[in-house]
Amino acid sequence: MSTLRPFRATDILRFNNVNLDVWTETYGTAFYLNYLARWPDLCCVEESTTGRMMGYIIGKAEGQGTNHHGHITALSIAPEYRRLSLAKKLTVLLEDVSDSVYRGYFVDLYVRPSNQIAVDMYERMGYSVFRTVKEYYGSLGPGDGSGQAENAYDMRKPLSRDPHRKSVRANGRDVIVSASTVT
Repeated sequence: MSTLRPFRATDILRFNNVNLDVWTETYGTAFYLNYLARWPDLCCVEESTTGRMMGYIIGKAEGQGTNHHGHITALSIAPEYRRLSLAKKLTVLLEDVSDSVYRGYFVDLYVRPSNQIAVDMYERMGYSVFRTVKEYYGSLGPGDGSGQAENAYDMRKPLSRDPHRKSVRANGRDVIVSASTVT
């Protein structure tokens, strides 16, 4: 049993068990507070009955015209709570709010191609690769041994305002763009 609730500013002081993961991008306090102030309905936490944070999602609404969309900025589940469909639950919530409140055409996210578990999970949820963003991520740090930047998949899922699926494409892995061209 768990509780889905809005992300609060004080959660920034409590999410180390979730964020201490090589795949999770961690941001400064001001970044999280900006999201909470601007898009509070796209920032949620899943909490155990004991009050321990199990996972969270933060997102935003951005773009104009048919590029208006919801964006998953961070989705992370603590290792001990994985494989309980919490990521799916949080993602569906963000998709629903992006569709019904913000009236977006799609939801997108960026993910490392090397994070195959996440790529597979998103594909099972209906996301597809729209494009590959060259050298989007820095290296995983001193322990990864490469010192190389890593590409990102820009994955998208159309919402109800895009019934003809114009926001997605079949060959996204083959469409390569520079990180400097994306926002």
